[in-house]
Amino acid sequence: MAKALFVSDTYVKKKSIISGNVDPDSMLQFIETAQDMHVQNYLGTELYRKLMLLVSNGTIVDAANSDYKGLLDDFIKPMLAWYTQAEYIPFASYTLSNKGLFKHSAENASVLDREEIAGLANRANDKAVFYTNRLINFLCDNSTLFPEYNDTTEDMSPDKDANTAGFYLG
Repeated sequence: MAKALFVSDTYVKKKSIISGNVDPDSMLQFIETAQDMHVQNYLGTELYRKLMLLVSNGTIVDAANSDYKGLLDDFIKPMLAWYTQAEYIPFASYTLSNKGLFKHSAENASVLDREEIAGLANRANDKAVFYTNRLINFLCDNSTLFPEYNDTTEDMSPDKDANTAGFYLG
């Protein structure tokens, strides 16, 4: 199955402090990582794979899948946008190329120190945890709509307690 991303870079940019002129290619790995690490963790592998299938097939918009579409739009996308931002912030000013690792800075801006970067990443993570708690509560209250949520035969069972651990930049 092809990897289906639940949000686009455009969605993340609209819902975050990430500038619209950021290269989409520099963000895609963070969207995918946030989706794999956080979204799959809270959905569990079965529900995660079900949504991936519906998105990649384009059948998420079918009337029969309206509960899944609502889950994606109302709960997963906001959560994923904030987790993506939290994952991206610590790496945003760096580029690794064949000539080395570079830290970028703008002429008319100042570069933040580690504590400021960690603070921003933690604030984004706090917002992601808020949306994660909404997701967990919704899924627990409506688990009959999503039978895959309670199916733990695959890789990851859904975590039903949002992790509030922050970021440490040592």
